[in-house]
Amino acid sequence: MMNPTLFDPIALEAWYSDENNDFLLQTELENYLQNYFSCFSQQPQRRWFQTFIQGLLSPLERKSIEPIALHFSGEKYVRPLQQFFTRSPFDEQPLLDTYQELLSGQIGAGCGMLSVDDTSFVKKGKHSAGVKRQYCGCLGKTENCQSGVFLAYAGDKGFGLVDYERYLPKEWFSEDYSKLREQCHIPEGKTFATKNEIAQRMRNQVIRSGRFQVQWVGCDAAYGNDHVFLDGLELPEGVWYFAATNAKEQVFLEYPQQLFPETKRGRPRKHAVLSHGPTSVRDIAEDPSLPWETVVLAEGAKGPIIAERKFLRCFSCRADGSRNYVRPGDEIWLYLRKYADDETKYFVCNAPADLPVEELDWAATLRWPIEQCFEECKSNLGMADYECRSYQVWVRHKLFVMITHLFTTQIREMFKKKQSH
Repeated sequence: MMNPTLFDPIALEAWYSDENNDFLLQTELENYLQNYFSCFSQQPQRRWFQTFIQGLLSPLERKSIEPIALHFSGEKYVRPLQQFFTRSPFDEQPLLDTYQELLSGQIGAGCGMLSVDDTSFVKKGKHSAGVKRQYCGCLGKTENCQSGVFLAYAGDKGFGLVDYERYLPKEWFSEDYSKLREQCHIPEGKTFATKNEIAQRMRNQVIRSGRFQVQWVGCDAAYGNDHVFLDGLELPEGVWYFAATNAKEQVFLEYPQQLFPETKRGRPRKHAVLSHGPTSVRDIAEDPSLPWETVVLAEGAKGPIIAERKFLRCFSCRADGSRNYVRPGDEIWLYLRKYADDETKYFVCNAPADLPVEELDWAATLRWPIEQCFEECKSNLGMADYECRSYQVWVRHKLFVMITHLFTTQIREMFKKKQSH
């Protein structure tokens, strides 16, 4: 049933050496799925839900509705499984709530990071919900694709996807797309939101829910260099952002004085003139007076995570048109990390000055797990294998993939416990 590429080879060898484990694995899956059955009002819904999850866990090459129905039920069940996705009257929110509660119980303890990122799915044609020629991260170029914004949690006990939302490009809300919106079943009342607005809303909601113990919120440069996004985060006391930014980000190494020089004629100056200008983070990275340090950031599954890094306290630079300014209280950490290929990553963090640098090193390791989630879900669980035009089918497919991914997390934990005995 299970796709073996999900697991550590050593754990697999120990697992498959016991002939009783196939039965045990099936039992564990049935017990796990029981948590979600109350979200469905009808027995057939529960059956199709279980069938699809089994399909996502299977070694099928293509994990979309038709191949799964054919493999597990037969040709006459293809249409019923399609209707389960397109017409079956169940609400996804209770499923997501249940999933988040289970995920929190599995990995939510400790002081972890909520991290946001978007990922794209290559799609042919022009008639699927949200499809557009846009930047596709997995290909590194502009391509016809759909995109979703995802939120992940990472901490001492593991990582997993927490929430998600479909991104719909702005033109999809124009009058020219009214017929397509109807054909793709875009919910009435749905309005345009940028990826950053979606991410901000999701993250604030999860923090307010209190389901996860959060010390950090993280994001890549597409979000981190958006100062409106950073300033709009609703962070409780003791929660700080650790946000990637790009080489063009500017900071003040010292707090500038704000001067109002006298003018010989005309109106007095409306805005202050700063005593000195900001510095780009690229220049700081290249400054030999602040040397790189080689440190062990953390102990990973494959050994110590070694990196070169430098850090310093500075002040955020905000811009209003062509005018730079700094606000009182905008003192931040600038954290730079150099990778093996000499690529430099830049991060800004609003944690207090007395925070030990080891805490920043820990935060620097918590950004990659969301990429690991995407890799596992796309490579092993069919996250990109959906074949549909409907908005709702996309939403349900992604939710079922997340539910399946949590089960694999639980199974891997079983492997670890079995090996330790």
